[in-house]
Amino acid sequence: MKRLLAIIMTATLLFSAAACGGSNSGSTPSSSAATSGGDSNSGDAATEAFVIGGLGPLTGAAASYGISVKQGAEVAVKEINDAGGVTAGDITYTFELNFQDDEHSEDKVITAYNTLMDSGIDVLMGAVTSGPTIAVSSLSHEDGVLMITPSGSAIQCTQYDNAFRICFTDPLQGVTMANFAKDELGLSKVAVIYNNSDEYSSGMKDAFVEQANDIGLEVVANEAFTEGDVDFSTQLTTINNTDAEAIFCPVYYEAASYITKQASDRGMSLQFLGCDGWDGVLGQVTDATPLEGSIILSPFLAADPAAKDFVTAYEAAYGSTPDQFAADGYDAIYTIKAALEQAGTKDKAALIAAMTEIEVVGTTGTFTFTAEGEPDKQAKYIIIKDGEYTAY
Repeated sequence: MKRLLAIIMTATLLFSAAACGGSNSGSTPSSSAATSGGDSNSGDAATEAFVIGGLGPLTGAAASYGISVKQGAEVAVKEINDAGGVTAGDITYTFELNFQDDEHSEDKVITAYNTLMDSGIDVLMGAVTSGPTIAVSSLSHEDGVLMITPSGSAIQCTQYDNAFRICFTDPLQGVTMANFAKDELGLSKVAVIYNNSDEYSSGMKDAFVEQANDIGLEVVANEAFTEGDVDFSTQLTTINNTDAEAIFCPVYYEAASYITKQASDRGMSLQFLGCDGWDGVLGQVTDATPLEGSIILSPFLAADPAAKDFVTAYEAAYGSTPDQFAADGYDAIYTIKAALEQAGTKDKAALIAAMTEIEVVGTTGTFTFTAEGEPDKQAKYIIIKDGEYTAY
């Protein structure tokens, strides 16, 4: 019995010493110490998770956009965390990304948004496309959460003071491309094909047509189609019977691939002018010949030396070259980082207020934000040449 009691007492003392982990013990910190950034007596900042909720299409016809944004964001999250996280006040935050598939659906995005809010997110990155972004904008405003859409370009996407965007607006793209057609390309007559069931496409078309009228650029055909259409023979026949010198096509990449292919099959050689929704179109076709010479507007070009580090990291992670949407996702994360640092806290109201006080040096340019949620940055014109995106 004496020997047994001695063994028990010795074991108890050893266990207590190990649990206390004296300063010279060399033991691994307990889970609570590791979570708070190390030894509680070290004076280091505490560490907490900062959860970024993402919304975008990971399946369906617009999946390329959502996947690109998600992957670009993941590259940024990894870089930031590998560099030690983000310190705001007395706390160092580790970024976590919770990305939900909204299938480019205004109905399904509501469910996805509620899932994110129920999980306890700190900031909303999304949605990726305009319709779903508009659908959740009022909800995010009611919840008082900072919403940054990487690529929702319709005007209504930033209608509330908690909402900001990384991309250009639809009207700005429409006006810019009308000026480009008239002043840079020297065109006098153009045709338009657009999706009248999509805010992105119709908003850009309206701005283009209005600006064209103001500057003396004649719109000789204004042809509409509906979401899901794949046969554009009627619209192209109408345009082919005009004296249009180019076709402005403010659509997403899937429709752009159909329209350009069918125009080529008809022997039409008109110049195509696109928008940022065309980014990714080369990945949708097996033959890029019908796209040759098309000019699109975009804030990002992978061949730009300023984007080299991001492109290298993205290619290493995913084995493909990033497009504009991946760059938008990447820049959205770094924008959140800048806002958190400026606010000095993850308080939702403070994060929103910080957005107009920051400057972001991103892959899509160096930019600040207006109180209306708009980024102030330069656009790039990109021509598809020899099957590649090239600076115009």
